[in-house]
Amino acid sequence: MSAFFEILAMLLQVYSYVLLARALMSWIPNLDPYNPIVQFLYQITEPVLEPVRRLIPPLGGMIDISIIVVFFALIILQQMLMTIAAS
Repeated sequence: MSAFFEILAMLLQVYSYVLLARALMSWIPNLDPYNPIVQFLYQITEPVLEPVRRLIPPLGGMIDISIIVVFFALIILQQMLMTIAAS
């Protein structure tokens, strides 16, 4: 059973890297939104980010902190899973 929680924690870590890649891409000017890699990253992150955006709208109408909120939530979930796996 602990192996299951460890694998789940690893998958959350991979998703954290995907979120980081998306955040970094948002800082790149002239990034082609039709690039298959860009579209893939948006497709797998938007279903998680969109509900958070509804709960916490962008600050000042411009600064979207949904990625930060999801990133911290993933860290907390990972820690909880690793604690469960260790016990």
